[in-house]
Amino acid sequence: MTAQAVRTALVTGGTRGIGLGIARALAREGWSLALNGVRAEADVTATLEQLRETGITVSYHQADLSNREQRRRLVHSVRSAYGAINALVNNAGRAPRNRSDLLDATEDSFEELIRTNLQGPYFLTQAIAREQVMRRQAEPAFQCTIVFVTSVSAEAASTNRGDYCVSKAGLSMAARLFAVRLAAHGIPVYEVRPGIIETDMTAGVKEAYDKRIQEGLVPERRWGTPEDVGRIVAALLRGDAPYATGSVIDVDGGLSLPRL
Repeated sequence: MTAQAVRTALVTGGTRGIGLGIARALAREGWSLALNGVRAEADVTATLEQLRETGITVSYHQADLSNREQRRRLVHSVRSAYGAINALVNNAGRAPRNRSDLLDATEDSFEELIRTNLQGPYFLTQAIAREQVMRRQAEPAFQCTIVFVTSVSAEAASTNRGDYCVSKAGLSMAARLFAVRLAAHGIPVYEVRPGIIETDMTAGVKEAYDKRIQEGLVPERRWGTPEDVGRIVAALLRGDAPYATGSVIDVDGGLSLPRL
């Protein structure tokens, strides 16, 4: 098998929630996976072994993307393990520790979310994209893709978590910027925008959203799943959306559709 035949994807936040749904979808398609998270490797061993049962190569790279030095080490670690990255999936992010009214929210919370949800993936993408450009210049057949996983909150305003909305709106623009910058190099960039997805991050508001979903907030009348998002990302990384760089794909059961 040639080096090009072994496709490698770096998935941030890839051992839980939406990231794990993406990792499972890619594992089914034979991708080698470099998974990033903030937990110790001992805490994610069972998840890694489950993915390895599909016969793929899986490595774990602990790093807090909001930290510049840890981002640098992450890039070096993944490069040492795989040599080159075909796909970067910017999935890692966090919700605010406390939902606060816009008039009461703190600068500490705002700064934490901007650094984690926006600044971290922005500069991680810069580092990976530089290497992808150089690789394609040396080997034009080398296939690369970048996906930003944002949120419907990039457009939908929630005044009790404004910091989260601003971070995701910024990440949406980052996806657009990199799409424009990398298009001439043949590197497509996509934004996947999940809606209300059932994960540990949304567990605290499950009861409230159960009621709203049944009342019609989501036209499909169900929660989204990490697998829903994973299947979309897998399709994009397969190359199933050619000539569509910069596209925004809503995975929200119709939540964002304008309705009367």
